[in-house]
Amino acid sequence: MTFQLFLFSVLAFVAIVSALGMLISRNAVYSALFLVLNFATVAIFFLVLNAPFIAIAQISVYTGAIMVLFLFVIMLLGAERSGAGETIRWQLPLAIILAIVLLLEAGYLLMNQKGLLSAVTTQPPVNFGSPGQVGAILFKDYLLPFEITSVLLLVAMVGSIVLTIKAKR
Repeated sequence: MTFQLFLFSVLAFVAIVSALGMLISRNAVYSALFLVLNFATVAIFFLVLNAPFIAIAQISVYTGAIMVLFLFVIMLLGAERSGAGETIRWQLPLAIILAIVLLLEAGYLLMNQKGLLSAVTTQPPVNFGSPGQVGAILFKDYLLPFEITSVLLLVAMVGSIVLTIKAKR
């Protein structure tokens, strides 16, 4: 077993466990901290792929900015103390059915992938993940999704402020 395969296996295990911890945790603050661990693990994946710019962007944008915003909203609204709300009767059966469909789809895609290992063993291009390449792709090919994301984040921020103001009245 090579060092890279061992490192990938350990990081994959940590990423999966932290994602499951985020989903299973009943405390919103612990769930957010599990998500921070998952983001950090993904950033290490980018470092292993020789993409330091994307790794630093992952840490600074997701772990640094967005998770601080999540924790701020959780603490501000008091969501960590809220108990289980009223559940809808059809919610659990629908969730189970959708989970089974997702698992079947993932199994089908994994079984029918051709050449998956050959794509993993090839080296990325020399300038993979460089700031110039990321900027060119982001503002040339993905300008509309970038702007839509910025508007959605702005609406989410205004919405959290409106919810907070209404809750304090």
